[in-house]
Amino acid sequence: MPALAALLLAMFLAACAPLQRREVPAAPPAEVAAAQGRWPAELQAFAADDRARAPGGVVAVGSSTVRFWTTLPSDFPWVPGGVINRGFGGSTLHDCSLLVEPLVLRLAPRHVLLYAGDNDLQEGRTPQQVLEDLQRFVHAVRAALPGTRISYIAIKPSPSREALLPAMREANAAIAAWLKTVPNTDFIDVFSPMLDAGGRPRGELFLGDRLHLNAEGYRLWQRVVAPYLGAA
Repeated sequence: MPALAALLLAMFLAACAPLQRREVPAAPPAEVAAAQGRWPAELQAFAADDRARAPGGVVAVGSSTVRFWTTLPSDFPWVPGGVINRGFGGSTLHDCSLLVEPLVLRLAPRHVLLYAGDNDLQEGRTPQQVLEDLQRFVHAVRAALPGTRISYIAIKPSPSREALLPAMREANAAIAAWLKTVPNTDFIDVFSPMLDAGGRPRGELFLGDRLHLNAEGYRLWQRVVAPYLGAA
């Protein structure tokens, strides 16, 4: 019986192993090409802008929450050259993991800010898949730019996607736990300060669509993100 109990305990612990322990394979080339084909105009615009950029800067990558952050340079004025905006609306963390070369590697930044993940959950991807796409993104950046810092901004809670809060919490927790094991990375928690005392998304931080941030929402993000970009 002790042997059987030990076996059952081992099986239980294996089943409950943290999400972050799974190996994540590289994306198939055909999938990368398909992602490039979904965003031709955006990628062409980024390529044209890249030619005027010096390496070693700070780049913000992600979905429309990044794209609409038009005050990025003025929000972090101490960053030499300003924070480069590489947000593309409607994108997912899965897309970002497939497009590391045009979004990040070509710029050779010293620091990457990444925000994506809520669109993935909205499309039906699981917290496990969101974690794996972040792992794929981080591994791809590190393979080419081993000294580059990567800061992941937590999936934000929005009123229009309140039903996804449990999945958001699960994904954020798994990502935060995994990043603790990866040197030179950060998990930036914007999730917690965006909730009210009752644990619901703060509506005053959002535009009328109840999904995208308004000026007050971006001011909150600026305060939370600033210490990770060297603010005093």
